[in-house]
Amino acid sequence: MPDDATGWSGRRPVRAGARTNALYIAPIPLLFTGWNDGPVGLALDIAAFFALMAAAHFTREGIRAEMAFEIRAAARRPALPRKLLGAALTGTGLALAGLPAIGGAVALGLLGVALHAGAFGIDPLRNKYPEGAETWQSDRAADAVDRAEAHLAAMRAHVERTGDRPLMARVEEFSATARGLFRKVERAPRDLPRARAWLGIYLTGARDAAEKYADLGDSSGPGARAEFVALLDDLEQGFARRTETMLLDNRSDLDVEIEVLRDRLRRDDLAPAGTDEV
Repeated sequence: MPDDATGWSGRRPVRAGARTNALYIAPIPLLFTGWNDGPVGLALDIAAFFALMAAAHFTREGIRAEMAFEIRAAARRPALPRKLLGAALTGTGLALAGLPAIGGAVALGLLGVALHAGAFGIDPLRNKYPEGAETWQSDRAADAVDRAEAHLAAMRAHVERTGDRPLMARVEEFSATARGLFRKVERAPRDLPRARAWLGIYLTGARDAAEKYADLGDSSGPGARAEFVALLDDLEQGFARRTETMLLDNRSDLDVEIEVLRDRLRRDDLAPAGTDEV
């Protein structure tokens, strides 16, 4: 399914990927330059190396968090400002590399922070809400989508344990379809109650099915795999239909589809103990 239909396929390359990769490479010389500077010089260079590697990690994660933030219609700003932390660690690493010359260390540190901010920007500092939506409704929608994304992440993690690459790709396709509904909920948060079962029961069932299938391991056999794929097919079709019709005033159809799903989950022994409220 194309990105414009879902908002995010889950497989986009990291923005500024070449520059973030360079952040991991640039500190490597520090592992060798301090050996002729005595114990203090060696310790400073090693500390600078780890600070710069940590900066590279937080910068990459900050860019990923920003991409996810931009894609969503309603989202909270990242709780941890990873890019700002990356800039601070970059300045710290360069300052350590410039010691024991205090003036040079301060200059390198400030330059590093400025260059990092110029190259990668800063983290989103405000929550994002769709136009015309009530803040409390958007907050509820963002919370619901966060929980739904957690279900998808757990599902992917379980399937990855099987090492079945075609099945992993199938799960990604299902996730892309599910995210189409997520975007609908974010753009129209007042309709969240009508998507409650889809972000809860459907995804809980898919997550539990993935866990049980992965736990079976090599003993599952082709029959279990076929049943799991069939369940994914059924759920994906349901998500696609609901994404197209969620905004229509047709509650009876919604109730029927939910009951059909409940029956399917019970048949596969995957019905949750209670409704997963969102």
